[in-house]
Parts: sequence; C-alpha cells; structure tokens
Amino acid sequence: MSGTPSNHPFGNTAPAVGFFDSGVGGLAVWREFVRLAPDAPTLYVADQAHVPYGPRSPEEIRCFAEAITRFLLSQGVCLIVVASHTISAAALWPLREMFQEVPFIGIEPAVKPAAARTRTGVIGVLGTFGTLNGPLMARVVERFARQAQIIPRVCSGWVEQVEEGLLEGTEAEARIRQHLDPVLQAGADVLVLACTHYTFLAPLIRRLIDPQIALIDPAPAVARRAAEVWQACAQGIDPWASSHRFLTTGDPARFQAQLRRLIGWDGPVERLYWDPQGTLRAA
Repeated sequence: MSGTPSNHPFGNTAPAVGFFDSGVGGLAVWREFVRLAPDAPTLYVADQAHVPYGPRSPEEIRCFAEAITRFLLSQGVCLIVVASHTISAAALWPLREMFQEVPFIGIEPAVKPAAARTRTGVIGVLGTFGTLNGPLMARVVERFARQAQIIPRVCSGWVEQVEEGLLEGTEAEARIRQHLDPVLQAGADVLVLACTHYTFLAPLIRRLIDPQIALIDPAPAVARRAAEVWQACAQGIDPWASSHRFLTTGDPARFQAQLRRLIGWDGPVERLYWDPQGTLRAA
C-alpha cells in the first residue's frame, strides 16, 4: 500500500491511534507513545465536560466510554488506548465485548512490578475511588500481590490539581502530602501511580520521598504496548507525514494552554459536545 494523501480526517493513509481520558492525564501515555512511534497519526479526546471520572458510577463511565469509542471509530482509528485507570476499571472489558473487531489497550494498577520490587512487603497504591474500589484492582492484587500488604489511597483532589496546573509550589506540596504521608507512615517502600493524571505530579512526589522508595508509573509500559500493536497495524504501509489531533468536550482555549504546559504542544484544539441523546459530536 502506498502512503498517499487522501480525504481521510488525518490526511494520510497510515492507520491512526485514538486516545481518550476524562482530561489531561492520558497525555502522559500519549507523550510516551509518540516518542516510540513518531510516524503514527493520533487523535486524543479529553472529556473535560465530565472530569473527574473517579467519583462517577461504573455505569455512567461505561456510557461515556462507549460514545467516545464510537466517535473515535468514526474518525478512522485502528487502535484505541483507554488512557485512564478509572475508565479501564469500569469499561475496558465491556468495550472489548461490544467492539470485538477493535484492539483496545487499557491500564491496570501496576501491582505486579511493585510486588517484584518491594523489600518491606508494603505497597502504596495511589488512585481514584473508581480504580481502587473496583474488581480490576481486586484481581491484580489477588494475582500478583497476595503476600504483600497493599495500602490503597484514594487521592481526592489530585486529578483536579493536575487539571488546574498546580504542579509545583507550597499549595501543591500540601495537597500531595495530605495523601502521601499516611502511605509512607504505613511503611510503603514502593508507590504505584494508579491514575495517569498523577504522572504529572511525579516530579514533585519524588522530591518528597526518600530516594530509596520506588515510584512506579505505568505510562511508559502502556505506550510500549500500544506502539507494538500500532506497528503491526501499520506494517507494509509507507509512512506519510504524521499528524495529531486534540479534541475536548470542555474549553478548547483552556485545553490548548494545558497541552502547551504539560507536553509542549502548541497547536489547534477542536471542540466536541454531548448532544441530548448522549452522542459525542464535533462542534
């Protein structure tokens, strides 16, 4: 197949990769993916009209995820990365059942590598309520960390903190310590970031913990898996100029500023909206 321009939304024939999250957290995975697969066109949807997803019911999250998936497929993606622990916990398996022809890459709490690294046997898992209290979390603990003591911590407010851009300074540190200190006091020597938003807090967290404490961020591993699947999809296709589209159900100007601050992207942002039937549409 020849990589020539077409009327495809991405302006080329290379298969595109769709990413979605409630907000900016999934950009942590997107950033790593683009580093590994620079020729891959991407489309990123941030459902900022509904951020945060953490306190929402699994049923509500599944409805959002299904509608976003349908939109991504209408745009010609060949692979979908569910770049959120909360959405993966609530909706990944239902999405795979509903769209059986589509490869989905999701995220689970990185308890397995944490269990391999701990010396004290105490692992702190930092996440949202939806992630830490769902069946996915229970399964990974049962499979990989039955002998460890798991300290789950619902870090209320951290998603909003990242969305606000509060990543440094006295106030940011105080909000981090509120949830971090109890986990450290419990003896955890490994901390798992079980929310993609928290990747952007990792530099601050690392400064607040002992260097001997391991901090596990699953974003690079998820990006590697997505790059492998995309390369299989794109095999035999001549690369064309890759392109990246960013869309939000929130304020495009605000999302544009977030993209600039978090990943150094300075490009256009498209607006999406939810219609009364719960369908995602381009503005």
